[in-house]
Amino acid sequence: MTLRFIAKDPDTGSNASPTVWVDETDDGLLFQGWKAGEETLAECLKTGSIPDYEAVIKIPARMIGIVREACDVAERARLRRAAGELP
Repeated sequence: MTLRFIAKDPDTGSNASPTVWVDETDDGLLFQGWKAGEETLAECLKTGSIPDYEAVIKIPARMIGIVREACDVAERARLRRAAGELP
């Protein structure tokens, strides 16, 4: 697995900031964020279960541009891979 760091939350002053990466192996997105609280989890569970090996996380709205950047990076790589330009 090779991770491409995109960015940390620019408004958080610690190393434990919400963070976004792109997995350059499969173009997936990885997020570090705040664990969802009980009320949020209860709301999420209305649409289905959350397996023990999954988690609901939250990143701040101010990171929307960062998430878009990560999506663009992943999408460009996926398209290049499909065109045979990348392994």
